Amino acid sequence: MRKISLFVVLLFLVSCSEEVYDAIPDNPELAFVIPEGFPAVNPAALRNKPTKYGIELGEKLFFDPRLSRDNSIACATCHIQTAAFADHQLKAVGIEGKVGLRNVPPIQNMLFMRYYNWDGSKLQLENQVIVPLITPEEMHSSIFEVIGKIQDDPAYRTLFKKVFGDEQMTDERIYKSIAQYEYSLISANSKYDQVKRKEALFNQEEQFGYEVFQTNCINCHSGELFTDQSFRNIGFPVNPNRDEAGRARVTGDLKDYMSFRVPSLRNIEFTAPYGSFGQFQTLQEVLDYMDHGVLASANLDPIFKENENRLPLTEDEKEALISFMKTLSDFSFIGK
Repeated sequence: MRKISLFVVLLFLVSCSEEVYDAIPDNPELAFVIPEGFPAVNPAALRNKPTKYGIELGEKLFFDPRLSRDNSIACATCHIQTAAFADHQLKAVGIEGKVGLRNVPPIQNMLFMRYYNWDGSKLQLENQVIVPLITPEEMHSSIFEVIGKIQDDPAYRTLFKKVFGDEQMTDERIYKSIAQYEYSLISANSKYDQVKRKEALFNQEEQFGYEVFQTNCINCHSGELFTDQSFRNIGFPVNPNRDEAGRARVTGDLKDYMSFRVPSLRNIEFTAPYGSFGQFQTLQEVLDYMDHGVLASANLDPIFKENENRLPLTEDEKEALISFMKTLSDFSFIGK
């Protein structure tokens, strides 16, 4: 079975879930060492305490193609470990080759996120799990179909009993187990982290890139997640799909039109293409676009609007900035 290293320490103290489970003596609660400087965990995680077998069950479900209607794709089909649990498609590709609305975001440090999906439509990871399962362009299934497929599987029956004390399979139990597995995917061992822990040093170009980052990027990509988790319109090319409106799809407010959640820069080296629908193939293309001038709009982020719709950078600054961003690559996390 595929494994991700877990940082274990006592953190989760209370459970407020709708379904209350009796403690299972042989299924110990697990929690995570919070890397230094990381933000507080999403409160939903405090209501879904991870357990040894809960994470194992979630991992098994995550890699099971039976979650899709035609048994052709699993969560792991689009969320590939070597790509920091993203993929390299412009947009998500589901069953029968159907193409979705947006680029697949990476799954990393979900434990600390306040919003999920590009438009922040979900506030709890447990509620996000259902989205790809029922979306026609993704798995196009239902939780009832999934339960029907796995309810007689001896391995699942054993795991459900280890986790919950009986073999009953419910939607809530499935969602919570997958969320527990995703909560365990913590990335905090890049060269940047090693430098911070005084275990390594930046080379000259990386140090220059870090200084360029502090001057030009820190307003949006702040904190140890390298995202302030805000929603911004930064003038990227607009998705031609008329169903797209960015954050405005959630809020109904035109002020949020084509605003998207600021992505984390952790493991950015592994997650090309970039942008909400894969507008850019390389980091160089992203920086060149910002330098040459982004699309003007009424709600363009002030960082660009107040600077002639540009983020001006020299070629040396771009090269150094990319070198710094590559120090955010966590090779242990992607399994290399």
